[in-house]
Amino acid sequence: MGACASSSCGNISRSNQSQNQKSSKVAAVPATPAVPASASPETEEKSSFKWRIDGFSSLLDKQDGWTDSGYFEIKGLKWYLQLNLKDRKRGDKRDYVSLILVLSKTSDLKSDIVVEASFKLLIYDQAYGKHSKHEFSHHFQTEESRSSGVSCMIPVETLKEPSSGFIVGDSCVFGVELIKLTITKAKHSSDKVQVQKTNGFSTREAYTWVIDDFLALKGRCYSPEFEIGGHKWYLTMYPSGIDDSGEFLSLYLHMAKPEASLRSSESEVLVELSLSIKDQVTSNINTKTGWCQFLATTEEGDGWGWAKFMAVKSVKDWYLVKGSCLVEADVAIVGSSKME
Repeated sequence: MGACASSSCGNISRSNQSQNQKSSKVAAVPATPAVPASASPETEEKSSFKWRIDGFSSLLDKQDGWTDSGYFEIKGLKWYLQLNLKDRKRGDKRDYVSLILVLSKTSDLKSDIVVEASFKLLIYDQAYGKHSKHEFSHHFQTEESRSSGVSCMIPVETLKEPSSGFIVGDSCVFGVELIKLTITKAKHSSDKVQVQKTNGFSTREAYTWVIDDFLALKGRCYSPEFEIGGHKWYLTMYPSGIDDSGEFLSLYLHMAKPEASLRSSESEVLVELSLSIKDQVTSNINTKTGWCQFLATTEEGDGWGWAKFMAVKSVKDWYLVKGSCLVEADVAIVGSSKME
């Protein structure tokens, strides 16, 4: 998906625009895994993990939210998967399957350590072997950048079709296959990210998203699309947090799906990003900054941001003017690279 050179910068993927979609999520680290999972010696040798969920119909009956697997170990690090069967795409009322890989906080890494991983997320076809696969590259760091995955892999109705082979005997199997993993130290200052400057280099530009009634927002919210540096972008906000706890507001910048003529599965765009929430009257402003790498792909919604951008109480106490606030994305495309 991409890389981010700031601590606490995390990845999230897209669904719907300009609508408030209900999307409650579980806490980032499961105290008690909702659906048990286990790894075998065969799993460890293959650098992969399969999560078989029996009684799968009970999850299909859930109203919303994410379900966590149990912990599993690959290459000496602890991970878990998150599954959502109620995700949505823009302008599409169907439910979709979303799957995320998370590096557990129990994998005790220092703040300057980056886990660079290439991997596949899968839904296994248990009847015909025609698995649904999505391949990613992601830099896992501390705090909110510990997760990466795909939003809306396939429609739930496709998952449920008997001819698909995904559900057999009320069981369904999800998994991850690790392709490559390296552990490095994060680079800083001028050596923060090694990239090639291109003609696409842009001066810094800003987009302001005016939110008229913050207190009325529910679930996941989307800004209109905007263009900076020849690419289209949009913002997503979780006013009660990505975990729906009501403690922290979550905020992300996404790269929109490129036009067919601009798509390249091997092109990555490096962005210097600042996201801010501003008071329209006073000088109050809360800003977080990071270096983030976006993969230009045929999939929608490659994105980066902060799960704990700021406390919801602080937003309500200091940044609302008659219920309204401003969200600003300050973006500069500083280079690009090719995946090898």
